[in-house]
Amino acid sequence: MSTLPEGFWIGAATAAYQIEGATTEDGRGPSIWDTFSHTPGKTREGDTGDVANDSYHRLDEDLDLIRSLHLDAYRFSIAWPRIVPAGTGPVNAAGLDYYDRVVDGLLERGVAPVATLYHWDLPQALEDRGGWTSRETSAAFAEYAAAVGRRLGDRVRVWTTLNEPWCSAFVGHAEGRHAPGRTSGLEALQAVHHLNLAHGLGVEALRSVVRSPDAAYSVTHNLAAVYPIDPDSAEDRDAARRVDALQNRSFTEPQLRGVYSEDLLADTSRITDWSFVLPGDLERIHQPIDSLGINYYKPEVVGRGPERPIAAFPGADRVRWAPREEPLTEMGWDVLPTGLYDLLALMHERYPELDLMITENGAAYADEVVVADGVARVHDDRRVAYLRSHVEQALRALDDGLPLTAYFAWSLMDNFEWAHGYSKRFGITYVDYETQQRIVKDSGRWWAELARTRTLPTA
Repeated sequence: MSTLPEGFWIGAATAAYQIEGATTEDGRGPSIWDTFSHTPGKTREGDTGDVANDSYHRLDEDLDLIRSLHLDAYRFSIAWPRIVPAGTGPVNAAGLDYYDRVVDGLLERGVAPVATLYHWDLPQALEDRGGWTSRETSAAFAEYAAAVGRRLGDRVRVWTTLNEPWCSAFVGHAEGRHAPGRTSGLEALQAVHHLNLAHGLGVEALRSVVRSPDAAYSVTHNLAAVYPIDPDSAEDRDAARRVDALQNRSFTEPQLRGVYSEDLLADTSRITDWSFVLPGDLERIHQPIDSLGINYYKPEVVGRGPERPIAAFPGADRVRWAPREEPLTEMGWDVLPTGLYDLLALMHERYPELDLMITENGAAYADEVVVADGVARVHDDRRVAYLRSHVEQALRALDDGLPLTAYFAWSLMDNFEWAHGYSKRFGITYVDYETQQRIVKDSGRWWAELARTRTLPTA
């Protein structure tokens, strides 16, 4: 297939804490990322999202940018602490008003709104009461989802409950590199379950209040294409199974099949007996949804490793990662476009009833602004090549009949890259953080041409 099918969305994505700024304005409460980024030593050079891209104050400019790129859809996240500053209790009307303007501004420009309810910015007040290790947070998420759904439910096209809950659970609770900075395997697994429960309760809440019959429901995961170092080695294959169980199936199986995999429970039995899973939980988690969002950046190539714990993978203590192979992105990630195809095919095989969306794909490179004849440009040839090679795999998936419906580039623009601060640039638009000037990169021009023509542009 060389032409995208009718109705296929080409879009771009962002997240609230990474772009909005205005962290203390109009009634917004503090989030765990406000606390974490203001803790010395937690982010590069103490960078925070206090200002970020100042998108809260530059909304019309950024909406016009989206329109100029001919995007069909825009995937954004809603900041929970803007809506319910204390995590539970009173709803902040000013926060809902802001996202009203986001959604209406997109629709006025002919762009479909795709809203993510949770992209890592848990209200700090809930973290103070246990955060994702507590069932209270799952129930609070449902209340928050209902408040947003009541206000925006007549206009949002796709609702996504969670973004990359694996990162929230394991990177935030076992490895400690992300907020809230915990380092407990048990707490990570508790967070897994309560994030799953939040997803199910959130879908229930949305369906109870959303008025649009055309609204679709989704969840987004950073699923891994996992390969054994030696496919002929039973030990390497078992290592790949362990990583698949923790990174993929710990979320997809309860959400989409209503079970926790037996091998996952066995792998983690030294850490927990999963007694925090209460009767009825799995039924509440397993809610019907319309599409599965997939964030893909890199493969995972693993084999049998030393008998020691791996912080981000509690229960996968007999695993080692193969050395990364050139070429690498600025994140140190290797580039394997066929991994995207393999992951799409695997998810369709496991969950054939669902549409698939590529909700994030992109690469960080060290970009430079070049000024010629008074015009500022960013020639990011490596990102163009990265995107082209991955879009080719999406077209291959469509050729093979996979139900792929959308492809969102990460990211619409450079932004606060979590613990990396402002040192990593993923955007198809360059942001000068001193002046807040936006400069569409060559990759943005390439992406706009793809969206406009529906065919793969030349470099």
